Amino acid sequence: MKELKSNRLHIGMYGKTNTGKSTLMNRILNQEISITSEVAGTTTDVVEKSAELFPVGAVTFLDTAGLEDITELGEKRIEKTLKAINRTDVGVIVCDYNGFGECEKELVKKLNSLKIPYLIVVNKSDVQPISSGKLREIKEYTHNIMQISSIKDDRLTDKFVDALLKILPEEFVNDLSMMGDLINPDDTVVLVTPIDKEAPRGRLILPEVQAIRDALDNNCIACVTQVPQLEKTLNLLKNKPKLVVTDSQAFKEVDAIVPEDIYLTSFSILLARLKGDLKTFIDGVKTLNNIQNGDRILIAESCTHHRIDDDIAQVKIPKLVRMKTGVEPKFEHYSGHDFPDLDGYKLIIHCGACMTNKREVLSRIMLAKSAGVPITNYGITISYCLGILDRATAVFK
Repeated sequence: MKELKSNRLHIGMYGKTNTGKSTLMNRILNQEISITSEVAGTTTDVVEKSAELFPVGAVTFLDTAGLEDITELGEKRIEKTLKAINRTDVGVIVCDYNGFGECEKELVKKLNSLKIPYLIVVNKSDVQPISSGKLREIKEYTHNIMQISSIKDDRLTDKFVDALLKILPEEFVNDLSMMGDLINPDDTVVLVTPIDKEAPRGRLILPEVQAIRDALDNNCIACVTQVPQLEKTLNLLKNKPKLVVTDSQAFKEVDAIVPEDIYLTSFSILLARLKGDLKTFIDGVKTLNNIQNGDRILIAESCTHHRIDDDIAQVKIPKLVRMKTGVEPKFEHYSGHDFPDLDGYKLIIHCGACMTNKREVLSRIMLAKSAGVPITNYGITISYCLGILDRATAVFK
C-alpha cells in the first residue's frame, strides 16, 4: 500500500531562499526535479516528487519556496510553504554557515506545535564551515543535525537516509494497515463495492482497492460483491466471514442483510481509524444532538472532484443530517489541501481522506481542537444518522 501517494512518507524541505534545498533534493534522488540557480527565489511553488528511497520505501518530497522571500510574489509563496507543513510527515530544515535566524526558529516552533519530527541540514560546507558557536545554537533545538555539501558530498543520499531513519514516525516504521489487527490469515472478508456514479469508468474507487489489497496482504480470503448479490454471497460461503466492509452510502441496505453476529464496518471508517483519530471522530459526531437551525457545518474534502447529481458531500450527508436532527443547519463545503478559518463552525464533517496522508488529517484534527470545533468523518456520520454507529465500530472494541 505504500505505493499510493496518500500513504507515502511526505518529506518537506524548508528554509530560507538559496540555502540549497532544491539542490539537496535533486542530489538525494539523483534527478533534476527542481530548477536550481544562484538567484534567490528560483523555487516559486511547492514542487512534489514521488520516489523510492531505499530502505525507507515510497516517499514524496515537498520542495518549498524559500522563506524570507523578498520578491514580488514572496508573500504568497511563503503562505503556500507554511500550508505544506500540514501534510508533512518529516521536516527537513536547510540552512548554511549563517546558522539559525528568526525564520528557522519559527519553522521549528511550527513543526514542534504539530509534533512533526525534523532534521536540520547545515549545507554549503564546501563554501564555508559553520562556526562552533552557531552550531551550538542549533543544538539547543535538536541534535538531529547533518553537516554536508549538497554539491560535493559523495555519500549524500546514504547520510540523509541514515539521519532520516532515526526520526521516522512510528506508523512508517511499523507499516500500519487498514485491517491487519482485526483479521487473521485465512479469515474471510466480504467487501461490498457498489459500482455507483462516482466510481471511475472501468475502476473501483481508491478505498475499495486499498481494502482489497490489505486483505490480500494479510493472507485473507477477499470476496468482492455488490449489494444485490450480497445475501447470495453470504449464503455461498461455507464459513461465515470475519468482517463485512461496505461503502458507507450502502450502510442501510447492507446492515439489513448482514447477520448481527458478523462484524460490519465501512471503508470510510477504516480510513478514519488508519489516518485520523477514531475516538475524536466518534465524540465529534455526537455534536449533531445539539445542532440548531442555522448552525454552520463544514463538509471538508481533501481532494477536488467532479460533482454528480447525488453527490455524497453536497446532497447525501446534508439530507441524512436533516433527517437525524430535524433541523436545518447551514452546510458549507471546502475542498483541497487548504483549510478555511474555522471560527463560527459548530461541526466539521471530513471525508475519508483516501487522497491525502495521515499527517494532513492529524493536522486538521489539531486545528479543529485548537479552534474548539468538533470534527468527525463521512462514514461515522452516515452510520450515526442511520442509528448503526455502535455496530459499525464494534469490531474495533
